[in-house]
Amino acid sequence: MSGSTGSGLGSGNYRPVWVEVDLGAIRHNVREIRRVLAPDVGLLAVVKASAYGHGDAQVSHVALEEGASWLGVALVEEGVRLREAGVTAPILLLSEPPADAAEVVLARSLTATVYTAEGIRSLAKAAGDLGVCPEVHIKVDTGMHRVGGSPEQALALAGLVLEEGMVIGGIWSHLAVADEPGNPFSEVQRRRFDVVCSEMEALGIRPRLRHLANSGATLLGKEYHYDLVRCGLAIYGYAPSAELAPAVDLRPAMTLKARVSLVKEVGAGEGVSYGLRYRPEGRSLLATVPIGYADGLPRGLSGRGVVLVGGKRRPIAGTITMDQVVLDCGQDRVEIGDEVVLLGEQAGERITAVDWAEALGTIAYEVLAGVRSRIPRVYVEGA
Repeated sequence: MSGSTGSGLGSGNYRPVWVEVDLGAIRHNVREIRRVLAPDVGLLAVVKASAYGHGDAQVSHVALEEGASWLGVALVEEGVRLREAGVTAPILLLSEPPADAAEVVLARSLTATVYTAEGIRSLAKAAGDLGVCPEVHIKVDTGMHRVGGSPEQALALAGLVLEEGMVIGGIWSHLAVADEPGNPFSEVQRRRFDVVCSEMEALGIRPRLRHLANSGATLLGKEYHYDLVRCGLAIYGYAPSAELAPAVDLRPAMTLKARVSLVKEVGAGEGVSYGLRYRPEGRSLLATVPIGYADGLPRGLSGRGVVLVGGKRRPIAGTITMDQVVLDCGQDRVEIGDEVVLLGEQAGERITAVDWAEALGTIAYEVLAGVRSRIPRVYVEGA
């Protein structure tokens, strides 16, 4: 274990709230993903948003140790932070960088995604100023319509990259419904991608890497794998949908823990928390826990979420506040300092990011990424 102690307290951390990140689970998940890939298919570990809340530097080092060959980030700042943490592996910026960041991108040896003429020219100018010849990856919009050049623009963009003296290291696209097995649009996008690759090849342009698959498509089938797959959620222990879960044995890496800070008994019908919307049916022991929506415990779980104390599911009693939440423990014994598990396992019971997501009408990605940085991370090797 590194970071704080098992109590959740360490140097400068005075609140008993912490996230345990099981690096052993990350290792296991990367191996499981590698198991479904052909030996010549690479793995890009998506570590944007601080590795979905798990800690980008720590996850990056482990993923690379277990066979990932690339890392993917959303922001130039995220790539710079990884370089400062000693990461030397290739890092792909998943969106085209702003023009004023071009010099930093190249100076830090980040690989830029490009899909506009302006983006290509800004990188080329910076490359000329620095005296380097960078590789870029061209992103093609095959139907998601978020970012990327259209299939019709792809050849012109490739021509401009070469004209400006840069190297086309990759061509890629992103699937919109890969988490929905049987949805025909994934095949539509794959065919569009194949057409663009074929047209480039006919002109003698054969990028070293073609990549289309996110976590969903990686589990969907080998026809989506090409030269590289980009996995985020699966590395952190979750399949993008229940239908895809049987393809691999994934283990959630994040556990969110706290300790009870106060216990009090209230009578039947007494109102609890803001709005007094929760009223226990009988005399109950209430446990206050010092974590709230400012930490990433969604206020939407108020009155309907549960956590684990003493190996049992305890209902959230009323409104979750900014820094605290109250639990109804009924007449069961509970004491100050008892461990509370908000995400994770305790005595055989488990609460997952999917459980939160279903209760909130959202996705596990948002739940994990929403666990705020003011909660210290503790790294363990448990799996």
